[in-house]
Amino acid sequence: MPFFFFMLLCMFSCNSNAGNQRATAPVIKNDFSLINPYSTISAIPVPAGFSRMQTDSGSYAEWLRQLPLKKNKTVYLFNGFPKSNQTAQFAVIDISTGDKDLQQCADAVMRLRAEYLYGQKRYASIDFTDNNRTHYRLPIGANRILFNQYLEKVFSYCGTASLYNQLKPVTDFKKIEAGEVLIKGGAPGHAMQVMDIAVNSEGKRLYLLAQSYMPAQDMHVVINPANSRFSPWYEADDQAIIATPEWRFIKPCLKQWPAY
Repeated sequence: MPFFFFMLLCMFSCNSNAGNQRATAPVIKNDFSLINPYSTISAIPVPAGFSRMQTDSGSYAEWLRQLPLKKNKTVYLFNGFPKSNQTAQFAVIDISTGDKDLQQCADAVMRLRAEYLYGQKRYASIDFTDNNRTHYRLPIGANRILFNQYLEKVFSYCGTASLYNQLKPVTDFKKIEAGEVLIKGGAPGHAMQVMDIAVNSEGKRLYLLAQSYMPAQDMHVVINPANSRFSPWYEADDQAIIATPEWRFIKPCLKQWPAY
């Protein structure tokens, strides 16, 4: 079964209370402004003068680049209603949200990482820590049911604060790579996934960002509200503040997964 067809559960994320009631979703009438013409992350065009950075076969960066996108650009909440702000997204990633207010920002980042490692059968590398630095490791050879149960536990005890502590700082923002994470831990906190990288002949890098948010909602690639020329790409520059549609990160905020 493709990974985007199943539902994951958790209790807390992004410091928000969980809500468990599903409402009847209203019917949204599609029009051409809601149609996304790109099938995957890799199909999103890069600005003139840039090309996608080469990735290693089987790498996390390559896996992220192949994630499918929905045809409809509407972001829906866990309860089936459209998100009130429909201006933040460039495209919606075709991954299930579930019907509970659970899969928020840090959960989305952890889910993507866990899905990649699980698909690679790198079970020993699926390891998350809570605020007490307690490790939650997936049993070797766990089947899909056990994997989902494991993630329920992870999402119950891990969030932006613990993820911030688990990840390693990246010192040179201009060398940003796909798979790294923009993160502010705490209450409130936020985490966004670096999805893809483009580079020009001078070595200047651009990057794509994706997020879930509060309440739990479809993961989506965000626009760049500060630079319509490059949007949805962001420049890896010396600016102290990264202004995304719904969060402002203050550098240093870039982190990477530890090597397991």
